[in-house]
Amino acid sequence: MSATPDAPAPQWLLLIHQIPPKPDYLRVKIGRRLQRIGAVPVKNSVYVLPDSDQSFEDFQWTRIEIIDGGGDASICRAEFIDGLTSDQIRHVFRTARNSDYAALAASARELWATLRSSGRSAPRNRTPAADDVAKLRRRLASVTAIDFFDAPERATAVEALDILEAELQPERTAPRAKRAARVTRDEYHGRTWVTRAGVFVDRMASAWLIRRFIDSDARFRFVREEDYRPARTELRFDMFEGEFTHEGDRCTFEVLAGRFVPDDAALRTLGEVVHDIDLKDGKFGRDDAAGIERVLTAIVRASDDDAVRVERAGQLFDDLYALFS
Repeated sequence: MSATPDAPAPQWLLLIHQIPPKPDYLRVKIGRRLQRIGAVPVKNSVYVLPDSDQSFEDFQWTRIEIIDGGGDASICRAEFIDGLTSDQIRHVFRTARNSDYAALAASARELWATLRSSGRSAPRNRTPAADDVAKLRRRLASVTAIDFFDAPERATAVEALDILEAELQPERTAPRAKRAARVTRDEYHGRTWVTRAGVFVDRMASAWLIRRFIDSDARFRFVREEDYRPARTELRFDMFEGEFTHEGDRCTFEVLAGRFVPDDAALRTLGEVVHDIDLKDGKFGRDDAAGIERVLTAIVRASDDDAVRVERAGQLFDDLYALFS
């Protein structure tokens, strides 16, 4: 919900609260929650968010916590007519997020320097450093989620993390680009793509990726693997010995994205979600994976028809791709 200085003044949501002096932890707890949801203070005990359904829900939960702790709180919609202007408020939001991005970039550079000086990029030391990078990626996702007005330092943080990952896994970056260069989409146009019946997350997401990025005229077949005999013209995905299936610790969606659309950051982010739901190894620690899995489960339970499931899940993946973009 980005805004520009020339746009009409947006409405804002205000949380006005009064927290009792005791217990001491309540003020700290509420302060941390307000920080997590991206609210910024405009006056003592007055916090603001851009008006949206999500912001309203976040403030509602905060208000409930305050009241349960013995305090008082109100939520209201407002436009700033005099004094503080909407442009100034947007500047406060950008300044707060710039600070978050700068801290994240500094942590990435510090880890990069440690890798360079200690040789932790060697294979035997890769796992601890990879865990550190995953934590930084999760921090980046959290900050981006509350970056309502496109703080400019986001690009700096992303670049620092990309450089860090290249230092950590240099041997994986080059092969991915090499593999992608060998794949041309022409030979995959208008094909029949086959996968196992009873589709769920990886097959749903892969079918969406195929139709949107690889083969807009793709036809899908959903088969019982034990009864299926592959035809020469068919392409199999997420199947044993399929043309496109799991490779190493990567799910089929990640493999397809890496082969055909290797430079799309939004697809990589979506791949992290699909990976965590499908493989359940916690590799990326995506906090949003559980909620997305529940939506996909609802789609599956609503229909036994795999084509219907793919169609409905495709709408969800369209929205997620737009969000991650």
